[in-house]
Amino acid sequence: MSRFFRSGDDSSSESSSEEEELYSEEEEEEEEQEEESEEEDDDDDEDESEEESSSDEEGGKKSGAARFLRGDDSESEESDDDAPKTLKSAKDKQFAELESIIDTIEKRQKINDWGAVSVEFDKLNRQAAKISERGRTPKLYIKALVELEDAMNETISKQKVTPKKMNATSARGLNAVKQKIKKLKQDYQSQVDAYREDPLDFLASDEEEEAPAPKPKKAKADVYADQVEEDQEGFATVGKGGKTLQFTPESIFKHLRAILESRGKKNTDRVEQIKIMEKLLEVAATPYQQIKVLLTLVSARFDLGSGGTASMPLEHWKAAEKEISTLFEVLESNREYIVIENAEEWDDDEKPPTLQPGEKYIKIPGSIVSYVERLDDELTRSLQSIDPHTSEYIERLTDEGSLYNVIFRGLLYYETLAKDTSLQTPQDSLNRIVMRRLEHVYFKPAQVVKILEENAWKPVPADVESTITPRGSISDATSLLNVLCNYLFVNSEGIIRARAMLCQIYFLALHDEYYKARDMMLMSHLQETIGSFDVQTQILYNRTLVQVGLCAFRKGLVYEAQNTLQEICGSGRQKELLAQGVMIQRYAQVSPEQERLEKQRQLPFHMHINLELLECVYLTCSMLLEIPLLAQTGSSPDIKKRVISKTYRRMLEYHERQIFTGPPENTRDHVMQASRALAAGEWKKATNFIHSIKIWDLMPNTEEIKTMLSKQIQEEGLRTYLFTYAPYYDTLAISTLSSMFELEDRKVSAIVSKMISHEELAAALDQVTSTVIFRKGVELSRLQSLALTLSDKAAQLIETNERTLEQRTQGTANAFDRRGGQNQRGGRGAGQRTGRGGTRTGGTGQRQAGGTQFTGGVLSGAVRT
Repeated sequence: MSRFFRSGDDSSSESSSEEEELYSEEEEEEEEQEEESEEEDDDDDEDESEEESSSDEEGGKKSGAARFLRGDDSESEESDDDAPKTLKSAKDKQFAELESIIDTIEKRQKINDWGAVSVEFDKLNRQAAKISERGRTPKLYIKALVELEDAMNETISKQKVTPKKMNATSARGLNAVKQKIKKLKQDYQSQVDAYREDPLDFLASDEEEEAPAPKPKKAKADVYADQVEEDQEGFATVGKGGKTLQFTPESIFKHLRAILESRGKKNTDRVEQIKIMEKLLEVAATPYQQIKVLLTLVSARFDLGSGGTASMPLEHWKAAEKEISTLFEVLESNREYIVIENAEEWDDDEKPPTLQPGEKYIKIPGSIVSYVERLDDELTRSLQSIDPHTSEYIERLTDEGSLYNVIFRGLLYYETLAKDTSLQTPQDSLNRIVMRRLEHVYFKPAQVVKILEENAWKPVPADVESTITPRGSISDATSLLNVLCNYLFVNSEGIIRARAMLCQIYFLALHDEYYKARDMMLMSHLQETIGSFDVQTQILYNRTLVQVGLCAFRKGLVYEAQNTLQEICGSGRQKELLAQGVMIQRYAQVSPEQERLEKQRQLPFHMHINLELLECVYLTCSMLLEIPLLAQTGSSPDIKKRVISKTYRRMLEYHERQIFTGPPENTRDHVMQASRALAAGEWKKATNFIHSIKIWDLMPNTEEIKTMLSKQIQEEGLRTYLFTYAPYYDTLAISTLSSMFELEDRKVSAIVSKMISHEELAAALDQVTSTVIFRKGVELSRLQSLALTLSDKAAQLIETNERTLEQRTQGTANAFDRRGGQNQRGGRGAGQRTGRGGTRTGGTGQRQAGGTQFTGGVLSGAVRT
């Protein structure tokens, strides 16, 4: 092995010792390079290592690995040139690279390749920043910056004079260069001005200027110790590179620009940026600085909750709410500053904008209504993620009061802007914030709304007045809803107008104004166009429809209540249609994206409608209508197929198939037991079953509801008894019926007369003797029987065809877009349903047995069919 290292009179022992020296020197060099890499770039380390390698003794023998390196005296075959090689220092190499980049920019600039110019300009800026770390900014860079700006302006002027289509890449590059130069000039404005005054003198001073002496290297701990300046507590905020951040009123906009530029980038510490902006807010001296910092700070806080399902942290939500309130206070005390969407951005970070002659306001770009909406959405997302049966949900719900105050202050601010016609305030922004205010009060009782309004006016200054809802002019919650809704009816259209109408209908139904709510629902014709609206509006429509049905039930209008609730409760998808839960159907495949959307649109728990109460009302109303109909159709073949509620019929059939039925345990069991008792004529037993349902305690005026149900059961029990036992009587005294069902004689006479007039009962009322005289039916002839059979078969054929057509046309439709069959939800009028027996219109038509029109006579029934 030694023969490969032997040279001249060197021995093998010398070669082995030299190998050890070689390894030891290499290890020492590696340790030195590791220490130097902490302070300098990799290219600087390489240059210094080259300088050290060239510092050997000239004319003497080289020791170690150096004697194997090729030098000036090498006589190898590859080096034919006798000229010595020039070694450049690190500084010279950096300047050479800078000149190379400038030369490339000039070449690309001549052929108008601004896309490449933009890329090279980025390299130029990085190289100049690298050189500036050793000393002052190179004057060559300032020269290149000025020349590039002139070339850019010339290109832009040519484009305006003689428009020539520029490709997309060059156009984007030109725009990017323009923006970069605009930002860089703010940092080098004094040097740019000096170069433009006298370029020769400016460049000559660069040659005479001596570079500053290099700083001695320090250990890593010493570097950070010198960079961090201790404040009162002994700590300071350290930025990128270990430099201490100085927060002064003059540096506010510089810090804000740096934060805005890093927004959305990877590995950005958002929490740290928020802390920096909080300190900037503390040192802000002018209203303009405060407004700019608050706008940026609130946006940064909202970024923390930008995930798909994660909500905004609670402490940041409360901080954002306080900062938005502070923003309103600053804007109210400094009326010359306004935040508006269509304002232009102010780019000068050194001096703030000032009022020009003829101007009344200093416009700051921003969207107050977007902040308010985002704050509202974040509260909703937070309530969705909290267990509603814990105290945490109640504590979080208390923040709705402060949110309502923010919405109210935002509305007052936009009203102030709308008063000045020169500002051209977008009407859409005002409509959106009025709609947010309306959505927070429409489902609440009047007492709660009154408290919200009183608390909202307390922090408002006395000189601030509202044009939509003036101070003291709103006496109660109903008038407030009317004012807000009427404003949206006049000034908005489309979805906002439809939602405003639904909110007003919901509020009227919640406060037992059934007839007003029903008339508004029918006149709005929303049932015809609701399929074209978004999902949230369809959910609001479903909630409003259910609330109207519950209101009808509280008023004692059983038929109208069942007819209105049929489309929601009869579908079996109440949770999904009311956005109160996600129902996983059998054999249904739901994608993760669809499931995530379903969860996002769920309503908070405090806005839910009790589904058990809803089912109880629906089944009770169905019982009061179905039991008399079943009794009537027991012996009449012409109306045997008519069904009011398929859901109730299925439950009743299942209950009747049970061999043994124990005492009722839930709401369904109570209603089914009451149905069997009512069908048997035991109306008192049925009343006890219905009254024992505990869910009635959730409704206001529980005793009145139970009293109303008792009267309804008595009346329907009387009708069921007459339908069931009419074939067995020739005459029946009114007094007997009155004593059996504990009704007044006049009430019994009225019920019997109504049944006779509607041709539900084949009988006559003798007012002299106060008796009911029954007429026996006539046997069907052969022709009549065949006609009835033909009618039934034709009806079955029509129903089969309709079901087939529905499967082909709507089988794949979305759950919210289905309009037809039993599951339809908005294709017809509120409280309307079409069946074989004819059309039923809730609250407008005459009361028919079972909600259908038919006759009691067999012959006339056959003819009509």
